[in-house]
Amino acid sequence: QVQLVESGGGLVQPGGSLRLSCAASGSFFSINAMGWYRQAPEKERELVATITSGGNRNYADSVKGRFTISRDNAKNTVYLQMNGLKPEDTAVYYCDAAVRYTVMTAPRNYWGQGTQVTVSS
Repeated sequence: QVQLVESGGGLVQPGGSLRLSCAASGSFFSINAMGWYRQAPEKERELVATITSGGNRNYADSVKGRFTISRDNAKNTVYLQMNGLKPEDTAVYYCDAAVRYTVMTAPRNYWGQGTQVTVSS
C-alpha cells in the first residue's frame, strides 16, 4: 500500500507564498506522474499542476506564472511552490501519484489526505 503525506499548508496574506510538499512511502516499483489538485468549498476538485517522472510540467491557466511544481525522484516527493497567492487560491490541496507496483502493471492513482491553504488578510 502507498501512502502520500502532504505538508506545508496554512494561512497566508494575499501576495504571500507557501510551499507544499507531498512524500510517497510504501513498497512499489516506480511513480509515473505526480500532481496537485485543489477543492474549494462547494466546488469540484480541479487540476493545479502535474509533473511526469521525466520532468514535463502542466499547469492550470489560473496558476501559470505564479506556481511551480517540482519533484525529487530519489525522495519520491513532489513540491508546489506558490507565489503571489490570491484569495481565490483558498482550498484544500491534494497531491496525487500514479504508482506502478511492477514494470508490467498499469499505474494506479493514490491521493493524499489534503492540506488546507487559506489566503486572507
